Amino acid sequence: MKKDSGLKQRNIMSYLSMYIDDPQLNVWHLSILTAILGLGYRQGQSKRIKVSRSKIMELSHVNTLPTYHKYFKQLQDLGYIKYTPSYHPGYKSEVKLCKKRLSLNI
Repeated sequence: MKKDSGLKQRNIMSYLSMYIDDPQLNVWHLSILTAILGLGYRQGQSKRIKVSRSKIMELSHVNTLPTYHKYFKQLQDLGYIKYTPSYHPGYKSEVKLCKKRLSLNI
């Protein structure tokens, strides 16, 4: 069990290291990404994470919808997350964490 926990922590740290090294990301991007990683850790998931807008906003301390939508959309455009919305009220939406631009040699 402890070994499993360490693996999750290493995975989280690898994502955080990647995010911190990108000069395109600001504090709002990092806050949203950290909230998503926190949800994933709680769920025991490392890639596909069940999310809700309200929970991400609460954990990231983003208080306004325009700010949330702006930076969440930018994270999608930058290739850090792939968002799959759920239009069913009983099911949560899903975020897939992606390694940024693996196919592009930038």
